[in-house]
Amino acid sequence: MTVNPIIKIIRAKKLGVLIRDARLKSGKSLEDCSQAMGISVDELNALEYGDRPPTLPELELFAYYLEIPLEHFWGSETLKKDGDERSVNPVEISQTRQNRIGELITQARDTAKLTVDELSHETGISPDNLQAYEKGEVAIPLPDLEIITQVLNNSMIYFEDQHGQVGSWFAEQKYTREFQKLPAELQEFVSKPINRPYLELAVRLSELKVEKLRALGEGLLEITL
Repeated sequence: MTVNPIIKIIRAKKLGVLIRDARLKSGKSLEDCSQAMGISVDELNALEYGDRPPTLPELELFAYYLEIPLEHFWGSETLKKDGDERSVNPVEISQTRQNRIGELITQARDTAKLTVDELSHETGISPDNLQAYEKGEVAIPLPDLEIITQVLNNSMIYFEDQHGQVGSWFAEQKYTREFQKLPAELQEFVSKPINRPYLELAVRLSELKVEKLRALGEGLLEITL
């Protein structure tokens, strides 16, 4: 098979665009990246402008240094700008969260069977402020929320954003950290698409009550005997 040399030239140019884009989005200098890759600044410049393609080890070191998946360079899309996916309307989100926190305070107070006046006595926060907090009319300072949490025998986690845009991002970061704590062999197992049915089965089994799990285990035992 004869390979058109133009294809290699185009590929080198595309890789150069992706490399330069990744470096600029990361805020790293040519000097920093070239040092991390073990090449000169002139050589990195040549890579970015597609004058020569990178070697695989060079690209691996580059991706490792910038903490970018190597697979990114097998495609043709540039990276999103920092914050593109997490762009938010802070005023709207703050008000929505303020309202939700107020609702949760009311629910926790009702569960504790306390009136506003009684909660005020326990926390040292005026009834007017407590009512304003519960209605979402006033943003509750964190120290006040911590005191309310203690008095109501609750935790700050109860009031944290669980399902909003910001909360979902925090959850993703937490899942990533937990995944990284797994032994390497488990990480490899989970990462393989072919193993997904086993993971889905594990999830379904975890949702079963103990009695059903015991019955299932006994049934399997009878089959194997």
